[in-house]
Amino acid sequence: MKRSAGILMPIFSLPSPYGIGTLGQAARDFLDFLQAGGQSYWQLLPVGPTSYGDSPYQSFSSFAGNPYFIDLDDLAADGLLEPADYRGIDWGDPGRVDYALLYEKRYPVLRRAVERLLAAPPADYAAFLEENAGWLEDYALFMALKDENGGISWDQWPEGERLRKPNPLSAARERLAGELDFWRGVQYLFFRQWDALKALAGAKGISIIGDLPIYAARDSADMWADPRQFQTDEELNPVEVAGCPPDAFTADGQLWGNPLFDWERMKGDGYRWWLRRIGFQFRLFDVLRIDHFRGFDEYYAIPFGDKTARNGRWRPGPGLDFFKTVNRELGKRQIIAEDLGFLTPTVRRLLRDTGYPGMKVLEFAFDPKGSDSEYLPHNYQRNCVVYAGTHDNETIEGWLAAAPAKTRRYARSYFQLSKREGWAWGVMRGAWASVADLAVMQMQDLLSIGAEGRINVPSTLGGNWQWRMLPGQADGALAARLRQSMALYHRLPAPPRPAKKPSRAGKALGKG
Repeated sequence: MKRSAGILMPIFSLPSPYGIGTLGQAARDFLDFLQAGGQSYWQLLPVGPTSYGDSPYQSFSSFAGNPYFIDLDDLAADGLLEPADYRGIDWGDPGRVDYALLYEKRYPVLRRAVERLLAAPPADYAAFLEENAGWLEDYALFMALKDENGGISWDQWPEGERLRKPNPLSAARERLAGELDFWRGVQYLFFRQWDALKALAGAKGISIIGDLPIYAARDSADMWADPRQFQTDEELNPVEVAGCPPDAFTADGQLWGNPLFDWERMKGDGYRWWLRRIGFQFRLFDVLRIDHFRGFDEYYAIPFGDKTARNGRWRPGPGLDFFKTVNRELGKRQIIAEDLGFLTPTVRRLLRDTGYPGMKVLEFAFDPKGSDSEYLPHNYQRNCVVYAGTHDNETIEGWLAAAPAKTRRYARSYFQLSKREGWAWGVMRGAWASVADLAVMQMQDLLSIGAEGRINVPSTLGGNWQWRMLPGQADGALAARLRQSMALYHRLPAPPRPAKKPSRAGKALGKG
């Protein structure tokens, strides 16, 4: 990874008149902003369909795209919607995502689009279904059955469908044939728009960094379709679930509730489930950030049914053997390891042995006691990715406003912060000036937004995953200021190579 920079900006945070950011014009405009600002990367949060709680890290599928991200204006341009189908709808506050409103109003609009799509399927529709059948058929049936059962988790469905017995599933496919067509069509529309945006990003020299949660959600097509990959009992209930132990910030720890993988079984078949999952992610993204990297060394297992994470214990993960298999089967890929939290010597060794760049977060660097933190820029080595903060942190302005006085004084002194430059820009300057190969900043920090721009507060429900940029905020002046910093700290992308002039022979043959 060459010296470069990028912006962390979720799709849902893009501006649009229709309740949530999408893959349409605002995304294309953001690519223009990134290019004008001298950026090389656009980092996203997971793009799968979200479930209860609206977290992109709890998705109904490791493969499907989020239906909310399908752009309605682009569907109208394709002849699949009329403006009257969606422009008169009240989509809520343009500065926040209202997921309940989207759930109520988005799907009727998408149903109209899919009806028109299927009335005259495009030439590539059948090929899309065939190429993606390995996950799409299970996902479509999962979503159809979920709707039929009032949205409840699959582990509460009738026994025949819950346990995937052949006769009940065959009857469900026949009974819900129209719904299966709808969910297939929605995914076609998502990936058609995604592929167009990805191609445009590549043409502009922007690489997309995706984000892969280590765990699948319990209420997901992944677990329902292939429960053998997880640690379950005879009734397909998890034996233990994922989380984090108690620490100085959370006395009860964090109880995520995700089912844990049966790593021994996975190793026995060469990690085929994981290879399929990671391989698919690289169909979407150029670079992949793998969340909770330490879980591949050791993972925290909490007895199923516990109300807190206090009684969990550490168990061994697959270790280096897993990543050797990934490299052997998929080739050497660009992966960023999310190596935050308490790191043991074995986790550090795993990171070193894989060669993946880890993460450095500036907001973790300023201990009030003045310790020489590994997150301070003067301690970095080149093979890392520096962030001022991630989606789980405060914005820079929000962090400094709420930090203890000693922390604030330490950071102000370290970065030589001034009101004239702006606190956020002073901290980002420290990241850009560091030796880290890649520096990724949150869009909110470029806009110097305070606590109202925070994306997520871990272990809380409500108010998360909602912030949205307003139209016009990412303007030419901001791009010019950003580009000036990239030039100053030598993070501009390399200029494109000039096209080769045709040879005289080529001209003579009429090939010039």
